Amino acid sequence: MSSATTTDHGQPADPGRRDFLGLVTGAFAAIGTAAIAWTLIDSMNPAADVIAAGAPMDIDISKIDPGQQIIVRWRGMPILFVNRTAEMVSTLNNKADTARLADPDSKVMQQPAYAQNWHRSVKPELAVLVGICTHLGCLPEFLPKPDPTEPVTNWPGGYLCPCHGSKYDLAGRVYQNVPAPDNLPVPPYLFVNPKTVRVGQNPTGVSYSLGEIVQL
Repeated sequence: MSSATTTDHGQPADPGRRDFLGLVTGAFAAIGTAAIAWTLIDSMNPAADVIAAGAPMDIDISKIDPGQQIIVRWRGMPILFVNRTAEMVSTLNNKADTARLADPDSKVMQQPAYAQNWHRSVKPELAVLVGICTHLGCLPEFLPKPDPTEPVTNWPGGYLCPCHGSKYDLAGRVYQNVPAPDNLPVPPYLFVNPKTVRVGQNPTGVSYSLGEIVQL
């Protein structure tokens, strides 16, 4: 079991997508954390052999401020943790906002049964998502603040893919009429206690893995 402590900072479906993911990974490494909108917290990452083995990883969520996102790496993938405020949570049930989503009820298998709800999570206040756009594998940008015009009219907050413009809400649900076909995946996870989330392990009695989802 790998453990990690937070700090206070805010199979591709086809060979072509696999090649694109490789390019994106290389570009991401070259850009560096100073030039992007989120902070990859290296102190939270397990050793390379642990990542390769896909072992579960414990994350201390107690220091994630309301409205803040952190990103950790698990099995080589960016896992997004968002401490959603009450205002953020309220947008997830807003009919005007959900009417613009392609799969607002999460009918497509992109999450475990315990996250197939209106907030796509175990607890409404904490989002846990795989940060890989379901179009071609880019890392979506976290844009949590509402905006009257950008990136869409009456933007409630969410994610914007910088590569081809796909948009997701704060539960990772994809908008209609964008290149991405599906919602962001939800990884297997559970709460060890109120302050600790274990990524890579399901609650007792539940069987689910990212190998079962429609699109990663």
